[in-house]
Amino acid sequence: MFTVTPVRAFADNYIWVLQQGTGALAVDPGEAAPLITVLEQRGLALQTILITHHHADHCGGLAELLQRWPQARVYGPAGIAGVNQPVMEGATVHWHGYAFEVLALPGHTLDHLGYYGHGQLFCGDTLFGAGCGRLFEGSPAQMLASLDKLAALPDTTRFYPAHEYTLSNLKFALAVEPDNDEIQLRQLLDQKQIAMGLPTLPTELGLEKTTNPFMRSGISSVQDMASRHAGQALSQRVEVFAVLREWKNNFR
Repeated sequence: MFTVTPVRAFADNYIWVLQQGTGALAVDPGEAAPLITVLEQRGLALQTILITHHHADHCGGLAELLQRWPQARVYGPAGIAGVNQPVMEGATVHWHGYAFEVLALPGHTLDHLGYYGHGQLFCGDTLFGAGCGRLFEGSPAQMLASLDKLAALPDTTRFYPAHEYTLSNLKFALAVEPDNDEIQLRQLLDQKQIAMGLPTLPTELGLEKTTNPFMRSGISSVQDMASRHAGQALSQRVEVFAVLREWKNNFR
């Protein structure tokens, strides 16, 4: 089985690196330099790149990486400079005998993709630890549908988000559900991880279902708090989700 390693980029990005033998696959290399350093230190050849969406902090390193490894196959949404293998929902990416299904996950952007296989999903800016991406292009209904698509995967699925936002997201989650023991415990454990200089990621779907308010829009306690914040009764999940997302946008 391949190994997965986080490479830190910018202030809080992760470039996920899959390694099989001397071959490597990288996910969302927004910055080339830290990835090149790790690959060269390990004597790895970059064979495949997966891009989840068009934001520069996810694909900005492609030009430099393709100069260094011109034969690399770059999968991602059509229209992104450097993507030489455009894919969409239902496609399959093959690497070293492993297969990853491409999922359309609109919401953060309209072109957002995820890559799922072997119990692991690389989800870019759709799902974060205890949170979800901002809606820069998509609608609340689109993002909720994308999260529902992810929620249908096995609870043991390991998610690899592209940002280390977990602690700030947990602070918000506790504002939404102050009596949720699972959130309180997760906060303590993840604070210890960060204090040791370790990532809080990847995260499992089962944990997100108990601690991530954006995956809990159908839970009565979440609906009640969202209604209180909105100043009106909310009965539809998409209404609850929309209020939560706007609330988080301005939460400090």
